[in-house]
Amino acid sequence: MKNIYVFGNPDLEMDSLPIRLIPKLQKEFPNIHFEILEPNEDWNISENIVVIDTVVGIKETTIFEGLKHFIDAPKLTCHDFDAYWNLRYLQKLGKLKEITILGIPPLMSPKEAFENLTKMIQKVTLSKESATETKA
Repeated sequence: MKNIYVFGNPDLEMDSLPIRLIPKLQKEFPNIHFEILEPNEDWNISENIVVIDTVVGIKETTIFEGLKHFIDAPKLTCHDFDAYWNLRYLQKLGKLKEITILGIPPLMSPKEAFENLTKMIQKVTLSKESATETKA
């Protein structure tokens, strides 16, 4: 079973959409496990991952290949070490080779986000499967 990791904060309206979509996504993709990751916990993840997250500054759902598209927020306290920082850290350690981020704008409607994510997940999982078959 394939994993797709989900970031978000259920207590913040602008950051909760990825988490709220998990039940519908799980029904749509029963062979994929959608797992919520907390930014400041230890993660048991593979070298190549797919993530769903809210991305501030975009107007439509977007597929990002890698972390190079994002900027680091200033770190003033330990609470500022977020998911992005943890992903960069794992990449620097060599534990994370490839990351695909399915970005959702903060103010997108749940219906539109679900429809767009469905297409993006199909595209990403098909391209990853065909890449794996090519290597084999």
